[in-house]
Amino acid sequence: MTTMLPARGVESVTDRTMGGPNAQVDRNAMVLPPGDPTATDPFLALMEDWFSTTGFDWHPHRGFETITYVVEGELEHRDNRGGHGVLNPGDAQWMTAGRGLLHAETAFEGRGVHTLQLWLNLPAADKLIEPSYQDLRGEQMPVRREAGVRVRVFSGRSGDVVGPARNHVPVTMIDARLEPRAGFAQEIPPDQEGFAYVVAGHGEFAGDTAHSGQAVHLERDPGEATSLQVRNTGSEPLHFLLWTGAPLREPVAMGGPFVMNNQAQLQQAVLDYQSGEFGPFPE
Repeated sequence: MTTMLPARGVESVTDRTMGGPNAQVDRNAMVLPPGDPTATDPFLALMEDWFSTTGFDWHPHRGFETITYVVEGELEHRDNRGGHGVLNPGDAQWMTAGRGLLHAETAFEGRGVHTLQLWLNLPAADKLIEPSYQDLRGEQMPVRREAGVRVRVFSGRSGDVVGPARNHVPVTMIDARLEPRAGFAQEIPPDQEGFAYVVAGHGEFAGDTAHSGQAVHLERDPGEATSLQVRNTGSEPLHFLLWTGAPLREPVAMGGPFVMNNQAQLQQAVLDYQSGEFGPFPE
């Protein structure tokens, strides 16, 4: 578990904030709360949800991307651009809302599903690009393997393994599983910042301990490639997701399901949605 790259440290370890049931979900949690986009740039929020009945019925988005990862169960996605798919555990969907679309995310056939959804900002120049989505099947992702370590690479790089996701913002996303006492070093590209979220187990991240339900926030970008050292110090497998991305350092205006650069653009998004510019609601 050695590397020639400088070590990347940990700024803080935070607990998710649990919530109760509401009209959409059985229970939820906020891992990265929205409100201060400069603190997590280019990431805006990370939500964790458990649902089986209603889920997230048809709703609009504009100006950002959603990265949805299925922890357990099956998630059905539909959008009004013809997109449709059912995601299984370990699968991810990378949806680019761009200039606007309507979509729905529900528990497939009403069975319970456990998901993580990350909101990723789009640069000002790409806010109004054509919507699209990518289904990234976990079993089809390239894998980095070391002794007691399996890393599925969705985006960016881990070791010599490169993920297939198409990006508007340079982003690394890995799904790592470590057996007890196993460890590895994950390269963090220069100019990227981010965090890990522990799904199960507990371990050490650059010497700081974190367990399931906690987010590990990396130190700010030092301006050079670095390496995050991770080790499973528990008796059970350690499962975590890591996201890092290049900060946009642009103004952010968030309003409900829209993320733009100023209030005038937010108001225009609402008007465009109300006038049908996002397309019709499917029957």
